[in-house]
Amino acid sequence: MSARTTRTRVLAAAALAVATLTLTACNNGEGVRDEGASAGATSQPSSTPTSESQKNKETTTDAGQAASSPDSTSKPKDGKGAQNSSGSTGSSDSSKSSDSQDTPPTRTPCTSANTRATATVVSRPLNHLLLTVTNTGSKNCNVIGYPAVRFGEAQSVPPVMEESKPQAVVTLAPGESGYAGVRLSAADGSGSNGYTAKSLSFYLNTDSGTASKPSLPAKGVYVDDSIAVTYWQQTMADALTW
Repeated sequence: MSARTTRTRVLAAAALAVATLTLTACNNGEGVRDEGASAGATSQPSSTPTSESQKNKETTTDAGQAASSPDSTSKPKDGKGAQNSSGSTGSSDSSKSSDSQDTPPTRTPCTSANTRATATVVSRPLNHLLLTVTNTGSKNCNVIGYPAVRFGEAQSVPPVMEESKPQAVVTLAPGESGYAGVRLSAADGSGSNGYTAKSLSFYLNTDSGTASKPSLPAKGVYVDDSIAVTYWQQTMADALTW
């Protein structure tokens, strides 16, 4: 074998050994590293989120913040309360106006000074007297309760028939009349201590200070201990029901 051939084989064997070492290093993770793109093409990570999920998250967050913020239309307007659905503001002025409208007008009590009184014997019911008071004043007045009646020299006033109590106080406009009935005696003659009275005085109610003195028939009226009166009524028919 010549020297040249021997040298060629040695160089080939050396080259094979180098290739083998290079392959082994790559398999062990120690191979040549990729240095990446050139410096001019290198891009920096962006600090601003660009993904669709991040955008959606921001949109949802903004919407939640807007929903939790007080709506400008719900804030008190001019310090008079929040606007309601119709656009009006809560104000104490409306309640004051409502209260003033609901307050009933003041009524003046009926007295002997602003009324005219009459007493009339009626045929039905038997042994009954009708008392009438007419408002002669210029304002409405109330007749309250029942008349306190006194015939002749009687020392007491007759009781009231409780079942005749009206549901509301009787109010008389100027010129209007109120009525009360007086049962003078028992229709079947069962009463006792009867007498004939030729004078009558009565107070509009038990608290009145001045008595009215309407005229009676010249022959007077017969009264016994079954005498009783009704409450003041708005109509004549109601007063003569009992």
